[in-house]
Amino acid sequence: MFIRLACCRLLRHRKLIYISIFISFLLSFVYVVVLPHGFAILQKPPSKIQDVCQYVIPKDSPTVPTNSRCTFYDCFNIYRCGHKFNGDFKVYVYPMARHVDEDFIPIGGKMSKEYHTILSAIVESQYYTTNPEEACVFVSSIDTLNQNRFRVKETSQALALLPHWNDGQNHLIFNMVPGTAPDYKTVVDLSIGKSMVAGAGFDSWTYRSSFDISIAIYSNLAISLSNNYTFKHRTTFISTVQTNLHNDFITSLKSIEKQKSMTQNITMSMIRVIEPCSHSGHDRTIICHENITYNYADILADSVFCLILPGPRLMDMVFIDSLAAGCIPIVAINHVVLPFFEVIDWKRAVIMWSETELNTLLDVVSGIPLDRRKEMSAQGRWLYQTYLSSLKIITMTTLKILSQRLHPHSSDFYENWNLRPHPVSARNPLFLPYMSDSSGFTAIILSYDRIDSLFTLINMISKAPSLQKIIVVWNNQLKSPPPFSVWPKIDVSLKVVQTTANKLSNRFFPYKEIETEAVLSLDDDILMLTLDEIEFGFQVWKEFPDHIVGFPSRTHIWNNKTNTWKYESEWKNEISMVLTGAAFYHKYWNQAYTYIMPNNIKQWVDEHMNCEDIAMNFLVSNTTNKAPIKVTPKKKFKCPQCTNTEMLSADQGHMATRTSCVNMFATIYGRMPLKTVEYRVDPVLYKDVFPTKLKRYNNVGEL
Repeated sequence: MFIRLACCRLLRHRKLIYISIFISFLLSFVYVVVLPHGFAILQKPPSKIQDVCQYVIPKDSPTVPTNSRCTFYDCFNIYRCGHKFNGDFKVYVYPMARHVDEDFIPIGGKMSKEYHTILSAIVESQYYTTNPEEACVFVSSIDTLNQNRFRVKETSQALALLPHWNDGQNHLIFNMVPGTAPDYKTVVDLSIGKSMVAGAGFDSWTYRSSFDISIAIYSNLAISLSNNYTFKHRTTFISTVQTNLHNDFITSLKSIEKQKSMTQNITMSMIRVIEPCSHSGHDRTIICHENITYNYADILADSVFCLILPGPRLMDMVFIDSLAAGCIPIVAINHVVLPFFEVIDWKRAVIMWSETELNTLLDVVSGIPLDRRKEMSAQGRWLYQTYLSSLKIITMTTLKILSQRLHPHSSDFYENWNLRPHPVSARNPLFLPYMSDSSGFTAIILSYDRIDSLFTLINMISKAPSLQKIIVVWNNQLKSPPPFSVWPKIDVSLKVVQTTANKLSNRFFPYKEIETEAVLSLDDDILMLTLDEIEFGFQVWKEFPDHIVGFPSRTHIWNNKTNTWKYESEWKNEISMVLTGAAFYHKYWNQAYTYIMPNNIKQWVDEHMNCEDIAMNFLVSNTTNKAPIKVTPKKKFKCPQCTNTEMLSADQGHMATRTSCVNMFATIYGRMPLKTVEYRVDPVLYKDVFPTKLKRYNNVGEL
């Protein structure tokens, strides 16, 4: 028994030794491995992570003051973002951690639900990376959204100790409630060095142009306001629903309200000044007017315009709520920077006014027509839904703007940011009202095996005064292009691109060799054009750069018997298409054809070896809602040197196939975008009997 007890004690003693050794090893591992690399542990979405480690911030930790003069060109290190031009842009989110001071008092408090949502949105996006070495931008897991919730000095120290801080360079700080009483600064009062701030309530003095990003204070009430939208039956012209305004504003507005009540419209109150209710406490959904209690949402939904004035903070949630409710904001805040103003055209949805000229506001705003009011209301709601309706959307818009700063060549056009989608609205994606003579054009010739006509065309087109470059797209995979020594010797650059597959869509690929805005698309059998006709066509295109401008034209007609569209090549006064066998267009359309146009159209074109020109006409007309432009009277474009069997159009089913194209493309687009016009552009005086030296374009052919 004694031996058994001794053995048991020995076993227990051994177990204690083993446990002690294991605990010692575990503590050593945590101290040596985990703590120094604590920030690298967290590589999962924030929604799945708890606090994994705690950091003690010494009281004497250094910080770097905010650089108020930062710009994107001196405080942002673009070399961290790689040298690729494909829009690659990566964001690293620091692992979650608990930061305390030397007295173990939490620095940032518990992370807010809003900031957790922002971090989750980044982690779940295409921008996120788990590797800090490939990151372009860094986002801290320290909650900085509301300055009232953290201690400024200690939070600044915690940020400065982040492993990749580097004086804040390439770091993005999110903040929606800057400053504290009594001064309420318009930017977060942290020492953040060279960090960018995505903040709400900037003014033009604190906003660092092209560096910071102005965002909005998120409002969870706005969603319900947006769902109950209607612009009809609004009984108040202008309301102010802010309950924290200065007494001077309240006095001035009440004076205006009293004056206008004498001549007030029977069906509509001209102005309504809201005040806080004595019994509502901090409930912002309850407001009062002349001792009558109203619901905040009802006032917004019943007002045409919502006047927004500076409160303790420069901007609050009333702006977002007004947009969501369809109440047109009148922002009478001097020097305020509106959310995402660098991409959003707020003039379409908001009236900017001076806070010192309220006495003239009502008279001016009353002159805005009803149609314009409806358009502004609808635009404001669309901007809210598209860019401000959730924290995830606000976050993604912020990152998209940063990405576009790095890759301006792939930026969205003004229309993409600001025009509401509408199936029949005219949209011009180009900013080219006129091209200078020095720009010139690039000729792209699609060729397969007609060497003689190709060389003849190159010799002819190379003499065009505005030609800058010729690109030959060689579509024959069974036969290599001729050796360089036999190609025509010309004075302009000549580039031969050998494709990997015989596809008609190859002529519309956005080749990097295209350096001019204008493209002249040519078939290798178009030998009947003159230099004057080509030069005149280019001059016309410069005045209409969003149109297809060219020579051979076609139209489409409706067949009442079959209730279908028919492709028509007969000579008519009407045109709706200009064939791209000889046509000018902007090089943007190559990008749109390859990457934006419905992919099933391009697949059909490549499989059937037909209709690529019709597809391009559909694309341009559907985007711009405009017709192509035919230049010069010439209608015959048959190759004089080619046998009939060499041309795709010689196929007996060619016309039937093109009719099928028109009907199928119209079905895919959901409408018929082609526009029929009776319009042609000819040179001035080209038919008149004048001396040759007085005419610029003499060699313009007849029909």
